[in-house]
Amino acid sequence: MSRPAFILAGQNATRAFGLSPSERARRFAVKAGLTPVDAVPASGAVILANLAFAWDPAWLRFLENEPGLVVTMNGVPALAHCPDPPSASAVAEAMAGGEAGTAGLREMRAEDGTVLYNHMLRKRESAYLMPLTPATARAVEKASYDGAYKGVTDVLTLYLWRGLAFHLTRWAAAVKISPNMVTTIGALFCVIAFFLFKEGWFWTGIAAGFVFMVLDTVDGKLARCTGTSSKWGNVFDHGLDLIHPPFWYWAWGMGLDEWGRPLAPGVLTAIMAVILIGYVVQRLIEGAFMRSFDGIHIHVWERIDSRFRLITARRNPNMVILIAALLLGRPDTGLELVAWWTALSCLFHLVRLIQAYARRARGGAITSWLA
Repeated sequence: MSRPAFILAGQNATRAFGLSPSERARRFAVKAGLTPVDAVPASGAVILANLAFAWDPAWLRFLENEPGLVVTMNGVPALAHCPDPPSASAVAEAMAGGEAGTAGLREMRAEDGTVLYNHMLRKRESAYLMPLTPATARAVEKASYDGAYKGVTDVLTLYLWRGLAFHLTRWAAAVKISPNMVTTIGALFCVIAFFLFKEGWFWTGIAAGFVFMVLDTVDGKLARCTGTSSKWGNVFDHGLDLIHPPFWYWAWGMGLDEWGRPLAPGVLTAIMAVILIGYVVQRLIEGAFMRSFDGIHIHVWERIDSRFRLITARRNPNMVILIAALLLGRPDTGLELVAWWTALSCLFHLVRLIQAYARRARGGAITSWLA
């Protein structure tokens, strides 16, 4: 069965994230696997988008499974999945004129607070759809940025630098910096932090690491907000995230000699063994959970799992431990605490995996609480 064509209706000069409404909408359509065309085809279904509105890309996935549906705001059609050319032409005309009109198709009122289901993340989420005007452009960008937080994350990313990353994302989009460029700059600061930690320049290394961690948020949000995500960018970004943390911890341990609090012989080796084994095992547990339970992430199984994800032994929460210990003048104790927290976090996830298997064995269903 052929997929619907994608057509834009109306005109709008208001830009969001440095992009014209038509360019941004076409990027989202291509990412969704739809083919943008300039006119209603002679046959086949059509998904229409009114350029007077800005919308979450999740709407396209939803609409493709809802033929004959028109999504309206204040009566004006904003998005529609028209099953045939006559209905597509009628709805497109209403969109271009800013008038009410559904061509007899089913209507969904966006202002009623629609919540869509994200099949990939097994969760329901609010998908924004709002007028795009000079007065609402900033609100549209904020809604788009907030919508880019699709999963659960750590406490620093969610609360500490979320606002800063939003402004950096807007600026990067305005000056045409690509997500891969942001990742590359971040990678440079990641390497700089490694060498600073190794020389015992912990505070300077933390500053460089902070830049990297913020940019690590910006690149992904920039890609989603501008429709410029790519397979290579995803590999580059997530590959860097996956590989660098153990190197930072090792460099921190080596830098303790320069700081004046060297670890006893064999202690750094033991610490790194715990961190590395815990790091790998925790990732294996996450993978096993997804394979065993229809792709559900362990972090979204129950509310406690999402709450624990805020502080689990990943890079950002571990950096909080190191910074707190450094403030007390004990960076050596900080590294030891990272090892302990890694082991405890690994144990927590192992217990949760066993509990999930036990529930399934009793006939219970494993579903995301966010669903």
